[in-house]
Amino acid sequence: MKAFFLFIGVMLTVSSCTGDFDAMNTDPNNPTALSPQYLLPYGIEKVVDRSWGGRDRFERLNLDGAMLWMQYLTRNIYSNEGDNYGLSVAFYNNNWKALYNDGLVNFQRMVSLSQPGGKFQNTNYEGIAMVMRTWTFSLLTDLYGPIPYTEALKGTAEQPVYSPTYDEMDKVYAGMLADLKTANEKLVVGGPAVSGDILYNGDILKWKKFANSLRLRLANRQAAKKATESRAIMAEILGDPAKYPVFASNADNASLKCTEVLSSNNELYLVMVNDSRTDWNVSKTLVDKLTDLADPRLTVYAQPNKDGKYVGHANGLPDAIATTYLGSSSNIGTYFIQKTSPQVIMTYGELNLILAEAALDGDISGSAQTYFEKGMTASFEQYGLKMTDTYLKTVGTVTREKVMEQKWIALFGQGLEAWTEYRRTGLPVLPAKDPRAVFENDGVLPTRLPYPTSEASLNNANLAKALTMIGGKNDTKAKLWWSEK
Repeated sequence: MKAFFLFIGVMLTVSSCTGDFDAMNTDPNNPTALSPQYLLPYGIEKVVDRSWGGRDRFERLNLDGAMLWMQYLTRNIYSNEGDNYGLSVAFYNNNWKALYNDGLVNFQRMVSLSQPGGKFQNTNYEGIAMVMRTWTFSLLTDLYGPIPYTEALKGTAEQPVYSPTYDEMDKVYAGMLADLKTANEKLVVGGPAVSGDILYNGDILKWKKFANSLRLRLANRQAAKKATESRAIMAEILGDPAKYPVFASNADNASLKCTEVLSSNNELYLVMVNDSRTDWNVSKTLVDKLTDLADPRLTVYAQPNKDGKYVGHANGLPDAIATTYLGSSSNIGTYFIQKTSPQVIMTYGELNLILAEAALDGDISGSAQTYFEKGMTASFEQYGLKMTDTYLKTVGTVTREKVMEQKWIALFGQGLEAWTEYRRTGLPVLPAKDPRAVFENDGVLPTRLPYPTSEASLNNANLAKALTMIGGKNDTKAKLWWSEK
């Protein structure tokens, strides 16, 4: 599948003659415009693969970045590949390029082709593309900060823009939240059929639920900066579930269902099993926390070591020390490294923990404790586990710190999302660094990715303006707009 869609991704639309000659000499095997049914699966797979793992060494956005920084995993070798906060140029160059070129360009093409007046008018394709375009933009702005947004994706417009300006994050968030509301209106249950939907198999109601759940995520993320606006958005969605449906169970989770076909296997499987990479173990931070809580998710997130125990080691250890743990620290759980393991975007469990935080902050009505318990229960059930009264009693009464800790636990595998929430809130509180660890970046856990080097040569004037929005330096220490710390 991926090989076929790679052809689609690089194929250029060609011009043709007009009149009868053109009609007689059209090759059906070389279409002049790709329909949304081909653009959709290519865009989804490319972006989800990037967010979940990434197979290429020095570009593994999640695996060698956020999963290490959030102390889900740790390295037993090559600690300079993310675990010690060091980054390769390819890490921030190629992920920027891929998210824009492989994801956003194709979703924008879908919108243009399926909107009124487009060659393949279909309001459901248009709505789906808007949801995926928004999610991809949210990845980019949460990774880098201010980004080209309003002038992005206009390289082939009637009046092309080759040097797009950067928008401040608050403007990007305003645009994303507005687009998700519009997408919900575009998506019509019982409306035109769609093909090529490898996320929800054409179930438009589930796309509507994803659009509105994602809108709640983004509204909650900006709530400390735009309280009135965010509360209005949350009230609108939660006050009219018929018009604005949200996730109602794990069956609604947004996740890419990987397949047995090699090209569409789960990315962690491809790296750790197919490519035989054994560079990672589970972090001591995760093992210790789940052990303290007697949390059965540990048996899913990790494999027991040769002695039948769950053991992790500290992050940031130099190779000479880290390699000694290769045979004694636990590996990532087998659930996550199957060919068909799902690559998750957002879950019902996360949604409820978002609502628990919002209730605690006074942004919505309802019981924070109820949302909190529903979030934990959904996370357990996501892995076939059963919530117990004993666990609920161990965790105790809801607080913001507990909500964020449970969100961190529930987001295992979704390192980018956990990293964003940590940078926003400073929670959960991570343990003191191991005295043997050696970190780059002055020991500062990265707060953003640097802009790619290509921007300095291709869009330097606008890049310079963007840097003034984050303090003037293109480094990994600047705090982003939604940071509450």
